[in-house]
Amino acid sequence: MHSFKQTRRDFLTHAGAAGTLLCAPALASVSSAFASNPVVLEARTGTARLLEAPGKPTSIWGYGGSVPGPVLRVKQGDEIWLRLKNSLTQPTTIHWHGIRIDNAMDGVAGLTQQPVPPGETFDYKFKVPDAGTFWYHPHNRSWEQMARGLYGALIVEEPEAPDVDQDIVAIADDWRLDKDGAIHEKSFDSLFDRSHAGRLGNVLSVNGKPKEEFPVRSGQRIRLRLINTCNSRILKLRFEDLNPLVIALDGQPVAPHALKHGTLDIAPAQRTDLLIDMTGAPGTTQAITEVSQGRVEIAMFVYNQLTPVPLRTSQFRLQENSLRQPVIASARKVDLIMTGGAMGRVDKITYRGKRYDITQLVREHGQMWAFNGNAGMPEEPLFSARPGESIAVRMVNDTRWPHAMHFHGHHFREAHGGAPWRDTLLVDTGETRTVYLVADNPGKWMIHCHMLEHQAGGMASWFEVKG
Repeated sequence: MHSFKQTRRDFLTHAGAAGTLLCAPALASVSSAFASNPVVLEARTGTARLLEAPGKPTSIWGYGGSVPGPVLRVKQGDEIWLRLKNSLTQPTTIHWHGIRIDNAMDGVAGLTQQPVPPGETFDYKFKVPDAGTFWYHPHNRSWEQMARGLYGALIVEEPEAPDVDQDIVAIADDWRLDKDGAIHEKSFDSLFDRSHAGRLGNVLSVNGKPKEEFPVRSGQRIRLRLINTCNSRILKLRFEDLNPLVIALDGQPVAPHALKHGTLDIAPAQRTDLLIDMTGAPGTTQAITEVSQGRVEIAMFVYNQLTPVPLRTSQFRLQENSLRQPVIASARKVDLIMTGGAMGRVDKITYRGKRYDITQLVREHGQMWAFNGNAGMPEEPLFSARPGESIAVRMVNDTRWPHAMHFHGHHFREAHGGAPWRDTLLVDTGETRTVYLVADNPGKWMIHCHMLEHQAGGMASWFEVKG
């Protein structure tokens, strides 16, 4: 077991450059709370114990002043009503990540709504069509506001509860803290981070703690909902002496299958639901470790002393959501070519209608990434689709860095047999990945890299579904 000093120093060295709704330590359903009155999510300052003792508490921004924000639990098909109260010093919004939502409620500043000024409120009211694991976070200065702690889980429960003993949410994040445990604010606009791998932290947390503990009983079957809220870090997780099965990706069910090579790679913004049979003996512990740069324990299953219950032998599979299948053969082809960044092969980039050489663009505007030669949100959409049209987006990563590509308002899948539905796909350096979607949600929808510093540095666009 690492002390904080060992864990933080090792991680930094390798990293290089619910009871009630508003506390939610236990995960209780609160769907009835949305029926006739809005639930208030107040974005405000607070503190979190991100460091192991005797480390100091860290000042954060959080919904309700806590990190993560409250776990919101609703039933599939419910209409929910939430009121954002902005008690911060910056304008903000809430984006409901992965929900096939009404466009006006998508929370993208400058595209679907104006940012909510300090001291003001905004009401979000929408139905949730899909059961699964989703989350919420700002979409205004998200690279800073999320790094300060603004995010939370939105859990949409199936009409019939799956056969598990516990349903556990685990929200993983990394933090860049200084030697006193404060968030390193001076690096929020770092051009190095923007042009390289993004903002990588030196401290890991699960549910806002340096090492989360999940109480379990031997023999139980649990559903673990993992959410990667890191600005840019791709997590590689190992479950010591356990054999989890993947049962959902980005909120969409998949055929249960074991982890590849025993580890789970999860990119920023992605979610993975795991089914785990707790096989440890009473009184023991089993660790969840992050192993991309060494080994760091980030969470622990802690077995109570009760007599084990019999392990289940029954098969398990979640019921799929109703998503329209794209017509692969007739899908309209759209290219999205990623260029720029450190060591990228690009000379000229268009930004706000003007052509720049890369050095001038970085110096004057802090932009260095491009989609199809354009940096930042262009005036014209990447594509404009008829309602119900099948679209094939060929994403080519011609950069030296991976990118977690997120599509708003839609899920997509690749063409090969059994490909999962996703809303965020990691496209590695040099890769070409083609995804297919049905443009069946009217409005203007953002596409961007969810390495948030890459988005801030130019990797953003949008598409339109007419209606």
